Amino acid sequence: MQKFDAIRPYYDSEVNEGIRACLNNPMMKAIMNFTFPDVADEVWKEQLKRTHSIRDFQCNFIYESVQQVLKKSSESLTTSGFDKLEKNTSYLFISNHRDIILDTSLLNACLFDHGLVMTASAIGDNLVKKDFLLKLSKLNRNFLVQRGLPPRELLQSSKLMAEYIGQLLLRENRSVWIAQREGRTKDGNDATHSGVLKMLGMGSEELNLMDYFKKIKIVPVSISYEYDPTDALKMPQLMAEAKAETYVKEKNEDFITLLSGIIGQKKRIHIHVGDVLDKEIDALVVENDNNNKQTQALAQAIDDSILRSYKLWPTNYIAYDLLHKTNKYSSQYSEDEKSLFERRLELKIDAANEIMVEGFLSMYANPVVNKTKYENAI
Repeated sequence: MQKFDAIRPYYDSEVNEGIRACLNNPMMKAIMNFTFPDVADEVWKEQLKRTHSIRDFQCNFIYESVQQVLKKSSESLTTSGFDKLEKNTSYLFISNHRDIILDTSLLNACLFDHGLVMTASAIGDNLVKKDFLLKLSKLNRNFLVQRGLPPRELLQSSKLMAEYIGQLLLRENRSVWIAQREGRTKDGNDATHSGVLKMLGMGSEELNLMDYFKKIKIVPVSISYEYDPTDALKMPQLMAEAKAETYVKEKNEDFITLLSGIIGQKKRIHIHVGDVLDKEIDALVVENDNNNKQTQALAQAIDDSILRSYKLWPTNYIAYDLLHKTNKYSSQYSEDEKSLFERRLELKIDAANEIMVEGFLSMYANPVVNKTKYENAI
């Protein structure tokens, strides 16, 4: 459908041409040499030339890249909840968002491992300004979220994206990944913005918005990294916000963050997929009588699911204790783990800058605070 051409990934009929346009790009060589370190360039080039679908590209190349990333920059990836999902069924995965590329790449690798429908995934067009990155994103079934538009154009763009997401889920049986908010969480406070749900609702042809949300099968996803590979890179923005200043990104900042997220140390990673929010939507319809209240209640239901299943690591408890100068959670970590975390703090953050130290520790400590609040509330 031509109306989606500005934002959609490649159709399979366009994949081979897209690959051939990237084949001799130095970045493609870097990716393939990283993914297949013992394979001659001509071998992977020939295999790429024989690739004619997004699925083949994802399964034979991107999946293998993700395995190399895990091997080189993490200790393990564990999962839970995937066995509750049905094969050949599309879902709308709404996820907390920590890393530009990895969040959705890891989810797709897990979906592939479990024989489930992989996702088309939202990506900000600010991240794919370079022609190669745009082509690569379209080969990896990303669709574009258009950023920085004036209000009227933003409304039109949001409606277009909502309609495209509905088309994928309901007509193409394609799962979709979207973050619970615009941009990554920088401070460890994972919260669903109701604006994301309002955008999704623009794709509804139903008279009742909640009926539509039930139809598209919303599944909250919680992803937890023991170490955030981009933790120090998030500090300048947090510093600006602490001083009530407008933060302006450096040139190539997104690209540097993207690379750091991929190759930076993560230690352990856990991904949990929650239940389809059917019963929750039924309950909030009974309790709330208008769309705004229902949308806010749905955002809270997504948050509840993500918080409930967020895996807290020793780093989270260490940061909490260091930030609050307490030993409250000392049973949750070893002295070695604490020393390692403190060493990371020393290497990455100027110890004389109290605001920066507090921001760094809060990023890791806030999930403890939020999960505790949630558990105390139920």
